[in-house]
Amino acid sequence: MIHPTLPQPVDSRSRPRRPLAGVACLLAIAGSLVLTGCAGSTSTASRYTLPEPSAALAQTDANPTVRQLQVMPVDVASYLDQEGIVMQLSDIELTTANQNLWAEDLGNQLSRRLRQTLAMFLPETTILGPGAPATDALRLAVDVDQFQGRYDGQAVISGEWQLQQGNRLVEQRHFAVLEPLEDDGYPALVRALGQAWERLGATIGEAVVSTPASAD
Repeated sequence: MIHPTLPQPVDSRSRPRRPLAGVACLLAIAGSLVLTGCAGSTSTASRYTLPEPSAALAQTDANPTVRQLQVMPVDVASYLDQEGIVMQLSDIELTTANQNLWAEDLGNQLSRRLRQTLAMFLPETTILGPGAPATDALRLAVDVDQFQGRYDGQAVISGEWQLQQGNRLVEQRHFAVLEPLEDDGYPALVRALGQAWERLGATIGEAVVSTPASAD
């Protein structure tokens, strides 16, 4: 079967993509889980958390431009707001795993990992949660439309993020990040999704660095 070709995200990496037996493996697993009785009643579900940010993100900002950044809870599309990890089988078909699940609400994981990534990337900036008082802080909001494995051997994330200061919109960008799977199965998919999310956090961190500390 020939799969339709989806548009490539503008910030995807150009590095070569290794042939993946894991893609066929994931698709076979995802397809079988949709059929009643294919997963034995005694099978145990596997649960996953996103990996912690890489220490390689840590850097020294010699000229910090922002002292406070408030990170709002990440908002995920409704089809992602469930326990099962999502696999995209074609340009229009999605399925959700029954036995490969998130260990925690996905939106909560994404919010926490984003704060951790930004804290490492911006050591001179105070990263605040949504409930903290932040009168003069920049405010970051992220909406996630895609966070899934894809039939061509990629982990894909996409959506939009905004930086605001008070009532002023400082910056708004759409994002689409691809990360190739390096091995077979769901553990490799979760790691690839985590790496893509980390890359997004670094991109946001770069935008924060270039933003003036005050709108005055």
